Parts: sequence; C-alpha cells; structure tokens
Amino acid sequence: MIRINLLPHREIRRKQQQKEFFIMVGAVAGLGATVWFATHSYLGGQLEEQNGRNTYLETEIAALDKQIEEIKKVQEQTTALLQRKKIVESLQANRAETVYLLDQLVRQLPDGVYLKSVQQKGARVAVNGFAQSNARVSTFMRNLESSPYLEKPSLIEIHAIQDKTSRLSEFSLAVSLARSKEDPAAGKKPAAAAGAAIPTAQVVAPGAPAKGAPPAETKK
Repeated sequence: MIRINLLPHREIRRKQQQKEFFIMVGAVAGLGATVWFATHSYLGGQLEEQNGRNTYLETEIAALDKQIEEIKKVQEQTTALLQRKKIVESLQANRAETVYLLDQLVRQLPDGVYLKSVQQKGARVAVNGFAQSNARVSTFMRNLESSPYLEKPSLIEIHAIQDKTSRLSEFSLAVSLARSKEDPAAGKKPAAAAGAAIPTAQVVAPGAPAKGAPPAETKK
C-alpha cells in the first residue's frame, strides 16, 4: 500500500532549521556575553590593582623626594662644617708662623745687618733693612736659604744711603715660608725655638749701628 504525505514537509523542515538557527545564535550570543563579562571583570580587577600600585608608588616617590631634600640639606650642612673645619685646621697649623718667622730672622741675621720692617702675605715675606755692606746682605740671604723654615730668598732692591755717621746699604728682599716641609707646630719645634726670647718691637742684629736704626715693624 502506497502512503502519500500530504503535509507541507518542506515548510516544516524550514521552520525546524530556523528554530535550530535561532537556538544556535542565542547560545553563541550567551557565550559571547559570558566571555565579555568575564574579560571585563578580569581587566577591571587588573586595572584597579594597577591603580593601587600606582598610588602606592606615588606615595613612596613623594616620601623619597622628601628624604632626598633632607639628605641634600644634611650634605650642605656637612660641606659647610668641613669648610669650617679646614679653616680652623689652617689657622691652628699656621698660628705659630709669626713666632717661627721672627725667631728665624733673628737667628739668621749676620753682624752688621738690622731690619726695618717685616711684612707677611700668605707664605711670602717681604723684608726691608739696612746693612753695613752688600756682602753682609749676601750672607743674610745665604743664611735664609739654609734655614729649615725659610726658602727661596730673592733680592728685590739694594742701594747705598748716607747715614749720619756712616755709609749703609738699604735693601729689600723676599723670602717664602717652607710650608711644604714638616710643620713645626704639629709636634717638632725648632731646636733653638724653645726658650728663645722673640723681640716684639725691634729686630736688630748684634753689632748693628746704634744711631739711625728705625724700629722693626711686623705686619701680617
């Protein structure tokens, strides 16, 4: 017996396919929405975590900047203190220079030479005085050269003058303090410095003329 299907099977098939299509589209849309929500939640969490890290870093950077400013202030204060320390050490190291200078000038003066003025500028000392002859000036310069605390004597000027009773040579010379050598103020004093009486008003060699000898002036 032959069966004939009179129902619109094609229309039913098409509706079935459309239903399956809409179900698939809904499933894909639901899956996409789920993936989007999960991705959005994950990225949002990561963003909030990164913002927290950025806030923490900004706070720490501000604290470090404040510490750096304090360190700079401390460094400036340290530099100022070191400069003051150097100045004090320099003053302590050079405070006895005048005493040693006058002591050496007195000890190196030969007979027939006396000084008019002594002026110190730094390590350089200008000496003015009178001598009975040019040879005595040369002897005085050789004595200065042999001193352990004086060096590099150089004659600036010498000329003859007529005193009331004799003829003298007025001279000007310069000599340097030997600061590069061991500082006697650091522990070793000159062998002759201990107990030596340093004249304060006049530096005159033994045997110098009594007349016309001006008082010695020491300037620094």
